[in-house]
Amino acid sequence: MENSAEMQRFLEQEKQKAMVSEMVGKITNVCWDKCITSTPGSKFSSSESTCLTNCAQRYVDMSVLIMKRFQSMQ
Repeated sequence: MENSAEMQRFLEQEKQKAMVSEMVGKITNVCWDKCITSTPGSKFSSSESTCLTNCAQRYVDMSVLIMKRFQSMQ
């Protein structure tokens, strides 16, 4: 890294990657427990797929809402 601005940018990118990875892990755990009620076969049922999609979308929407709320408080 040539200067501190580049280092800061690199650290911010790494922080964002970690946050995305953490969110994916949480969504997977929460939505799997909520939507998958039996041992899946080679494919999810249509109701499981719909539930997983809706669950993940609600989780992302709520995360964005919370982030915006925190930003407005600063």
